[in-house]
Amino acid sequence: MKYGYVKVAIYTPSIELGNSCYNLQQIKEGIKNAYSQNIELLVMPELCLTGYTCADLFLSDILLTNAYNCLGELVEFTKGYKMLVLVGLPFKLNNNVYNVGACICDGKLLAIIPKTNLKDSNGYSESRYFKTYQGENIALQLFGQSVPFGNKILLKDKLMPSFSVCVEISTDINLLMPPSFAVASCGGNIIANLGLMEEYYSSQTILQNFISTQSTKAVCGYIYANAGDGESTSDCVYVGSSFVYQNGKLLAKSKPNSNLLVSQIDCDYISYLRSKENNFNINSEVQIVEFSCCNNNQELITSYSKTPFVPTDIAELKECATTSLELQAQALKLRLERSYSKTAVLGLSGGLDSTLAILVAVKAMEKLNRQPKDVIAVTMPCFGTTSRTYQNTIKLAKALKVTLKKVDITKSVTRHLKDIKHDGTPNVTFENAQARERTQVLMDIANMSNGLVVGTGDLSELALGWATYNGDHMSMYAVNCSVPKTLVRCLVEEYAFNSKGKLKSVLMDILDTPVSPELLPTENDKITQKTEDIVGPYILHDFFLYNFVANGFSPEKIYFIAKQTFKGDFSEQTILKWLKIFFKRFFAQQFKRSCVPDGVKVGEISLSPRGAWKMPSDASSTLWLKQLEEI
Repeated sequence: MKYGYVKVAIYTPSIELGNSCYNLQQIKEGIKNAYSQNIELLVMPELCLTGYTCADLFLSDILLTNAYNCLGELVEFTKGYKMLVLVGLPFKLNNNVYNVGACICDGKLLAIIPKTNLKDSNGYSESRYFKTYQGENIALQLFGQSVPFGNKILLKDKLMPSFSVCVEISTDINLLMPPSFAVASCGGNIIANLGLMEEYYSSQTILQNFISTQSTKAVCGYIYANAGDGESTSDCVYVGSSFVYQNGKLLAKSKPNSNLLVSQIDCDYISYLRSKENNFNINSEVQIVEFSCCNNNQELITSYSKTPFVPTDIAELKECATTSLELQAQALKLRLERSYSKTAVLGLSGGLDSTLAILVAVKAMEKLNRQPKDVIAVTMPCFGTTSRTYQNTIKLAKALKVTLKKVDITKSVTRHLKDIKHDGTPNVTFENAQARERTQVLMDIANMSNGLVVGTGDLSELALGWATYNGDHMSMYAVNCSVPKTLVRCLVEEYAFNSKGKLKSVLMDILDTPVSPELLPTENDKITQKTEDIVGPYILHDFFLYNFVANGFSPEKIYFIAKQTFKGDFSEQTILKWLKIFFKRFFAQQFKRSCVPDGVKVGEISLSPRGAWKMPSDASSTLWLKQLEEI
């Protein structure tokens, strides 16, 4: 599929033990059903062509010959089905019987993958029937085809190389170094496990934790197909508990006794994550077997959060809020301590960013065993300040018991504009003169109080360059620099929820105030300059930012997923408009990020030039914008 998405499915056929002919018909029906849903990779359980619990019947030539013949019929049946199919069966070779996975696509038997780690504990005795295989790949002549047999095989789609699959059988996953890991390290973005796990009260939790860890370690998509109805219940039961993971995250989980589990793995995303690691190499011993099944269907079944920086689970959000504030405060505490600063100085505007910053500063003073009065909050009213925001700064400062200073900068800015022969017409110079004057005031007060200027700007503003160069762009330590606007709001909301009285009241009103730099004159004491009217909705920009920087998505892929994610909230034209503005500003404003002050990273993303994001200030946005212009 376009953009690297591969639609995958797990099919758990209802089988009859030892009756490969019956099981083959069930498997055929599963293939037809899956293909009708545009599945590109179909994985089935271990030994599903015969059933896993056949015991000594695996030593019977009748069973083995019939399974082999059914495999040949299955290969022939798949002609015209451009879908990679993985099916488990017993396979006899040179008088040895192997537990294998057969890889089939469009009438061709691509490979036979034997199991390495036979299970001989807890009632299992696989080595009684099967042999392990750990040698080099060999070529077999099967059904008129040359077929590779071995563990060092990587299946790769011709048209979409990131759709690459390595196969393992059940307990191979338990090895310290599973064969699939060696293949995955050479480019296998998906590990498909033809699995089998008996069901008991904690089995799913144990298996899920294990698969999550494996998919994180290998940075891959992981498909675990479990056996189900029809297996022997003499000593245990199998209910087909199957899972699909992607880099540690659960994408899909089957319901008990369900037959088909459908999900979608983003192979391009996995490739992007791997490109940032140094653990993946080319290994000449791994044999690449090509197939072709990408059907370019445009269905997106993967869902994305509208607020990727903000946990949707309430418990996770509370933990995120607590941890973020703790990390910000700890970082500021250390900076104050090591710089021998007596005070923390910041501009308090009545907006969200400065509110979060002052909450951090107060907590940092607590950590230093100092009083809130050592935090100096400076309110600097000017042309665009409303009585609402001004009064909220006073109320907040009193509620937190910090030192409040008022410096009206109207006269100094007016004089400055006159000195440079500016006529006072509201424009970018008019606005930036105020921002720079505010920064100068903060720096000078910090000098007077042996203090440190705490920056209040957030990650979203840094991404868009929504800051005045050498104005609010500058500070001595930036505590919000890795906190995006959508998360800033949630952190303040969580703090307000846990507060009482006047503090809670003023925080709730600040949360209800439109986001604005308040640099343009008011009208009837109302805010006239609303940031999101100018640069766009922050919920969209944070979505764009996360999927560009954290996920490495292209502009057209971001647009593709944004259309589905925000369907009903924004029109496609609106999304495209603001996405173009995001990329224009992100590239054009890098020069501001290249010289930002130190600041603490508390989230997944940082745009600090000393951190995880490095980009030249004069990089061209042409190729990125061209994708959007062609939509």
